Amino acid sequence: MKTKIRSKWLIMSLLLASNLGFSQQNYSLREAVDYTIKNHISIKNAQLDILNAEARVKEIKGLGLPQVNGNLNYTNNVVIPRFFIPAKTFDPTAGEGDVVAAEFGVANSGQAGIGLSQLLFDGSYTLGLKAADVYKELSKKALVQTKQQSAENVTKAYYGILVNEERMKLLTLNIGRLDSLLRDTRALNVQGFVEKIDVQRLEVQLNNLKTETKNVERLQELSYHLLKFQMGKKVSETITLTDKLADINVSEFTPENDLDLKYGNRIEYSILQTQNRLAELDLKNQKAAVLPRVILSGNYGFSAGRPKFFDLITKEWFGSAAIGFTVQVPIFDGFQRKYKVEQSRNNLQKVKQSFDLLENSIDLQVKQGQITLKNAYETLQDQKSNMELAKEIVRVTKIKYKQGVGSNLEVINAEISYKEAQTNYFTTFYNALIAKVDLDKALGKLYVE
Repeated sequence: MKTKIRSKWLIMSLLLASNLGFSQQNYSLREAVDYTIKNHISIKNAQLDILNAEARVKEIKGLGLPQVNGNLNYTNNVVIPRFFIPAKTFDPTAGEGDVVAAEFGVANSGQAGIGLSQLLFDGSYTLGLKAADVYKELSKKALVQTKQQSAENVTKAYYGILVNEERMKLLTLNIGRLDSLLRDTRALNVQGFVEKIDVQRLEVQLNNLKTETKNVERLQELSYHLLKFQMGKKVSETITLTDKLADINVSEFTPENDLDLKYGNRIEYSILQTQNRLAELDLKNQKAAVLPRVILSGNYGFSAGRPKFFDLITKEWFGSAAIGFTVQVPIFDGFQRKYKVEQSRNNLQKVKQSFDLLENSIDLQVKQGQITLKNAYETLQDQKSNMELAKEIVRVTKIKYKQGVGSNLEVINAEISYKEAQTNYFTTFYNALIAKVDLDKALGKLYVE
């Protein structure tokens, strides 16, 4: 009996552990990004686009393979057409001008056969194969771009949670410190050493801190939902972040003046290069339209005709076969090809001009990222000093207040200044993190496979 009970408890424990394992998962930033790359819907859709591109390549290749079609036709001539023949043809005694309306055909006819065509030469087909391969390459680069965008979104959402977590910790400490001061002040008020208004000021400040803490907690809950959404997880799932804000070495955020900038590291630049190749192939394709098109064709079949339908089924059918080839030579198309070539040439020029625009844009993004990160880093150092200084002011004003040489209002103002310094510090910390992400993105280093 005891063995059965132990077995049941063991099974329940395993099931509980299994459910907990599924309902709660731990993620470092790198693990969160890796999960996103494997599971986000936008990335899965981009992977399907690659499969579509591969299928498109095979579809185009299929145009160069033999095309075979079978056919089966049946015709019932409800009214058999008549041909008018001079009557003398059949009856020499017929009068001049007399004609005979003879039926030409039978009531039922049928044909069955198989036809084959093979493309022997087409300049557009060869270029189409090359363009299809380039299109497939473009789909793969679009997948990389989607992955980079997802990695950026997850990284920013992850950092937002880390910063809010530290804010909540400090708010909790502030509440505990202010609550302790409030108890001491109430005791002094009972003894007649301080006024009632001193107690009320502290109560107002404490209530404000508690309200702000609740707001940050709700913001943190929303931040977790945002992160799970960016990761491709259900917002109802529970996750735990293993990275800590203290583990981030802010001193590494100092941007270098001379950065190793390579335009090819940006996926946008690589995509534009592929689009340039597509535009070049399209121009060649329009020019190749002047070349002849050669097609080999053949067919083999049977046909029969009978006055009665069942005779058509049971009587003999007669075979036929033919083979030949067609050469299609464009001579004049109303200048359509000329203007198609002109459009393709203009599109190619637009792509080539886009390289200068993209390079200038990347240069601007990198310079902007450097300046923003440098400003954020220097501001962060100042805000850290301000926060430490405000903390010291709070400590001193409390001592003065307890010794009777300071006022309660000084303590309240010091607490408010300290809280503002904390808020400014973490806001700047988050800005520095985001600036680092933006700079890495501008350099093409945010996510590399």
